[in-house]
Amino acid sequence: MRLHRAAFFAAVTLLIGSHAGAASVAVTVADATGKPLADAVVYATPLSGKAPPRPSTALIDQIGREFVPLVSVMQTGALVSFPNKDNIRHQVYSFSPAKTFELRLYSGTPASPILFDKPGLVTLGCNIHDNMIAYALVVDSPWFAKTDSAGKAVVDGFPPGGLRHPCVALPPDGQRGAVAAAERKKHGQRYGDPDRRQAG
Repeated sequence: MRLHRAAFFAAVTLLIGSHAGAASVAVTVADATGKPLADAVVYATPLSGKAPPRPSTALIDQIGREFVPLVSVMQTGALVSFPNKDNIRHQVYSFSPAKTFELRLYSGTPASPILFDKPGLVTLGCNIHDNMIAYALVVDSPWFAKTDSAGKAVVDGFPPGGLRHPCVALPPDGQRGAVAAAERKKHGQRYGDPDRRQAG
């Protein structure tokens, strides 16, 4: 995913409104040809100071040997669970600077969620199934949304005034398995190789 300020991305249109003391931003994201982009992340940050922390949780499932959803967004400090709903075991990991972790081979739901305590993009993979990849964008803001299949998203609930132009993180380019393999190669290791036969 690539970050852009919405004000400088020609394919993004903004409609800003307010009601009952809260403001909202409606965003449409499209590529250079005008095709709507799904799974783009839109978020707003204050002009000064920090956004209020809001304790939150998130779920990233594993269904049919895929992460669901492909793209997640959450505020810094979120606790993320990784339930495995397949009838085989997975081994979830990330080498990303924003969050490095590993969940050894498991079925069901791990006992403890993972704390995503730094902002940034976290690329997720399964060490057993190289085609599995997902993205979690961790932002220092509680005001965010993800575009739907029509490229539309609404960020609402923030106090009017005092916010920067929304940021847009463009969706992944489809290089699913290649990204996971490249990350492992970059770090010169593959976690859990001896156990790969056990996963099915």
